[in-house]
Amino acid sequence: MSSKTILYTDSGFHSPYAMSAYVALTEKGADFELVPVDLAQGEQRRPDYLSQSLTGKVPMLVHDGFALTESSAITEYIEDTFPGTALYPRDARQRARARQIQAWLRTDLATIRQERSTDNLFAKPAAPLPALSATAREAVGKLVAAAEHLLPQESLELFGAWSIADFELALMLNRLVAVGDAVPPRLADYVRHQWGRPSVQRWVALNQRHAG
Repeated sequence: MSSKTILYTDSGFHSPYAMSAYVALTEKGADFELVPVDLAQGEQRRPDYLSQSLTGKVPMLVHDGFALTESSAITEYIEDTFPGTALYPRDARQRARARQIQAWLRTDLATIRQERSTDNLFAKPAAPLPALSATAREAVGKLVAAAEHLLPQESLELFGAWSIADFELALMLNRLVAVGDAVPPRLADYVRHQWGRPSVQRWVALNQRHAG
């Protein structure tokens, strides 16, 4: 019996966490159904959704009846369950580093997320954005220093081959690049390379169709 896979995402296709899960499934070449959830209308709080998600969040992956939320848990489950492109390095230490990067990007750098919305990754802001606050500039310094340390010289991948951590680090950096904030040229090249990946561009196309 074939399994059924459903990915629940935000209806505007703006969530970086839903995007990560979508990119992971797309990289695996998985056959899955995409179900948008209208967060503004509170669809994530419907009893039928809550009974599966437990947390009322997106993304939610449902695979053969098994429901899972939290995007990093979802990408690890996809890696363990689906054949196809590897999402994580095979080396144990590199794999741990990729997971560390994912966890760090979710739990730190809040002022960058607040002042440089992912909305700006898909459409040019209607008006010039205010300059970053002092707190945000400090977070940018931390992000740039870490990215420059992690990314090997003369490489556009963190671990010699693409991983989901590349997508997530590039997305955080692209919050800056997309609106013209100063980023070292090497990291800007890394962002453009990662953002051009077909799995990423498929999500961008979803967002643009929804916006249109």
